[in-house]
Amino acid sequence: MELIILIIHLFLAIALVGVILLQKSEGGGLGMGGGGGGMGGFLTARGAANLLTRTTAILAGLFICTSLALALIASNKRTAQPRSIIDPPGRTAPATPGTPSAPGTPSTPDKPAAPSTPSTPEKK
Repeated sequence: MELIILIIHLFLAIALVGVILLQKSEGGGLGMGGGGGGMGGFLTARGAANLLTRTTAILAGLFICTSLALALIASNKRTAQPRSIIDPPGRTAPATPGTPSAPGTPSTPDKPAAPSTPSTPEKK
């Protein structure tokens, strides 16, 4: 799902840049040409400006929606799998070491040991 939204987001960004570059600015820019022409009123300077302005607004709204959707997906992934930016990609969580016993002291057994009988020294 995230990949589909990301691809749509990229297409919207490219289309938005294209539509913005087609609009006629006050300095001329890359506009679609001036008025006049023999089109009989279809896509005149004013009609083209209205169409391009409306298209820009729609594309911008869709771009913002896909941006928010991608941000929400990313935040859900982050809470489900907390990681540091320093961790390598294959490692999900640091290993937790066991609780080692103190050095030099024997671990306590679950059951108390039976009293030992004194042993006799062995003869050589």
